[in-house]
Order: sequence, then C-alpha cells, then structure tokens
Amino acid sequence: MRIGLGYDIHPLGSGRKLILGGVEIPHTQGLVGHSDADALVHAVCDALLGAMGEGDLGKHYPSSDPQYKNISSLVLLEEIAGLLGKKGFRLVNLDTVITAQAPRLSPHLSDMQDRMAKVLGVNRNVVNVKVKSGEGLDAGLSALPLAQVQGSAIYPSGYLTIRPLAHRDRNPSRRQDRDRLLH
Repeated sequence: MRIGLGYDIHPLGSGRKLILGGVEIPHTQGLVGHSDADALVHAVCDALLGAMGEGDLGKHYPSSDPQYKNISSLVLLEEIAGLLGKKGFRLVNLDTVITAQAPRLSPHLSDMQDRMAKVLGVNRNVVNVKVKSGEGLDAGLSALPLAQVQGSAIYPSGYLTIRPLAHRDRNPSRRQDRDRLLH
C-alpha cells in the first residue's frame, strides 16, 4: 500500500469558468491557470503521481507546453489513471478537501465525487470531497487530497508484489530476498 499527497492553489480571476472536480460551478469568477485550472483535479493528479513515485503534474504536463492550454483537467486525470493501472496499482481511497470562501460549493460536492470516480474507474464511495470555508480568505481556492493505492511497487529488478509480512516470512528464501532488497 502506498499513499500520495497532493496540493494545488489558484487565484480567482475574471473571464474564466470556475471548474472544480470536473464540474462547472456558477460564479462571477473562475480559477486562473494554463489549463482549465481545476485545482481539485490537479491536486488529485499530484496525489496519484506521488503514490506511484512519478513526480508531479508539472513533470508530465508542463504549463510551458501549448498543447495543454485550456485542456480539461479530467483528460489529464484519465491519463494518470491509465498509468496507475499500467504500473499495477489500484485506487483504494481518495479523500479531498477544498478550501474556498466563495462560491458555496457544498451543493456541487456529490457531482464532483461522481465525475472524478467515473474518470478514475472506481466506485463513487472510493472518492470523498469535502469543503472548508477558509474563514474570510477570498483571494482564491486550494485543494488538498490524499490518495491511497494498492498493488505493485517498482524495484530495480522489476515488479515486486507487496504481500503481508506474515506471508513473506514463512518462506526463508523470500525472507533472504527481502533482507537483500532492504540492505
């Protein structure tokens, strides 16, 4: 089992749509950024990449690359979900919190949860989205997710399936292999 932490923050600005969790939220301002500036999905992507040991979103999708200008962040999430599967991992739990003073986001949380779960190919109960008011902070919006994945871990010799310690220790040759990898 591996855990990844993500974080993203964007300022609000005029002339932009406000998109969070892949859902368009009615508001007078939107988040400023190179893509659609979906801070929640960006942070989720970072959490998943972190859990896989694959760096961050900017490493895979640099904002200096014009092909990502105004791209839907759900497209990026779908690609990262594909990478997760290719590397032998599956998402076990995704817990997120958004901090925003305005607009009121609670009516949209279920839609965000559904949209991200669908793109990730998981049951909606695997994804949780919460919101905190920010207590007077009104300059932008931030998102903080924690992703828990299960599956294979990559070692220099290839893929090693993670098994509970009790199963590995029953076999002396596996115990020696584990000790060799750890030391």
